[in-house]
Amino acid sequence: MSGGILGSSGSQAKAVIRSDYLRWAIIWTLTATAMGVCLWYLRHSTYYPDPLLERYIQFAGSLLAFTFAANALVRFGGIHDRISLILAFGFGLAGLIEMGANIAPHVSAVTLTVPLSWMVSRTLLATLLVAALLVERRLPLSREPNREIAWALLVVGLIAYLTSVAFFAVPATPRVYPASIVPRPWDLLPAAIYLVATIGFWKRLKRTDSTLDKALFLTALINVLCHVTMSQSSMHFDAASGAAQFLEAAGYVVVLGGALLDNSRLFDQASRLAISDPLTGLSNYRRLLEVMELELQRAQRTSRGFAVVLLDLDGLKKINDNHGHLVGSQALKRLASVLRVHCRGMDTAARYGGDEFALVLPEAEEAVAVQVTQRIRKRLQEDGHEPRISVSAGVAVYPRDGLTIEKLLNSADSALYAMKANRHAERGEGARERVREVQGAGEWQTPERGNLRLFR
Repeated sequence: MSGGILGSSGSQAKAVIRSDYLRWAIIWTLTATAMGVCLWYLRHSTYYPDPLLERYIQFAGSLLAFTFAANALVRFGGIHDRISLILAFGFGLAGLIEMGANIAPHVSAVTLTVPLSWMVSRTLLATLLVAALLVERRLPLSREPNREIAWALLVVGLIAYLTSVAFFAVPATPRVYPASIVPRPWDLLPAAIYLVATIGFWKRLKRTDSTLDKALFLTALINVLCHVTMSQSSMHFDAASGAAQFLEAAGYVVVLGGALLDNSRLFDQASRLAISDPLTGLSNYRRLLEVMELELQRAQRTSRGFAVVLLDLDGLKKINDNHGHLVGSQALKRLASVLRVHCRGMDTAARYGGDEFALVLPEAEEAVAVQVTQRIRKRLQEDGHEPRISVSAGVAVYPRDGLTIEKLLNSADSALYAMKANRHAERGEGARERVREVQGAGEWQTPERGNLRLFR
């Protein structure tokens, strides 16, 4: 019975795989057919673009390459990935070569030779894309960024030198054969290298899914089409050559857009990490102080107060001792989740440090703060998880309990420990002094609490 079920599931899996292969075979067949029709049309087209348009396209491509190089260097400065560093220098060098060719005197349309600047810059960039993949595969991150920059310059310079030597060492300049099936066969060389890069970035997408990786895959694919199209050009800047150079510029646009979107995502992530607690995801101590400062300024302008609530997770040390620190961390996350869900949209929940949390409640009086605190305590009692957790809380209200951040936090802290002392007294345990470690301003410090008020 089980063998029949396994055999049936196996045959179904094979059928799914076969259908996937068939679907991709149809897609690639249609794509190749459409590409063949486009190439045939470009080859026999009598349209010849304005030669000045070629310079505009090359100039725009160079600027796009330089812009991408700058963004790739910014990315390397942030996450130290070698692939960004190599591609930054590669695109920058390719842009320089194309810029130099653009400044050179205009080439006559009847010239039947392939510009060496085109072949060198395009082959260099294709080779560096493959080299970046190979380096990233083995050594993805840089440990010494300054030394890595020199190393990357050496690699890019060596590949550029070898590429230039390879083309200049050819006895005859690459020529165009108008009557041939492939008038510019030399363009199939960078097309093949770009195809290798396309396959490499496609496989890389299975491991990473960033916008830049997707853009690099599309750019490599566009450049394959670019050089296959250029191979059908029978004279300088005809219809096929113009289409190929538009594809080249489109590749630069795609990779630059991917880099900008990815850098934007990284900057947003870094900004959120700078103001959030890594364990709970709530605001951190720095963000708490910023919010309180903003509330103080707003309250002074509008004459409307606000409330600050400090909450302390009861018995965290006992939870850590009895259940382990992992369960203790989960307890902190449970409290953070309740704070996140059961606060108003305008409120700010933050981890004050250790087992203490804080709430900033704009335009709230003490009654509102007490109501919020009771709701949080009730939700913790009903969350159904083990071990059960509870919190002690202290409330301070501006301007009654203080006119500065320090005084408001001290007042809330005093009320918090008054609540703890009353609860201990009710259990017959009495209140005793203890020294706690709290996080503040990026360092751990032991505050002196001997002079704090226990009651309002």
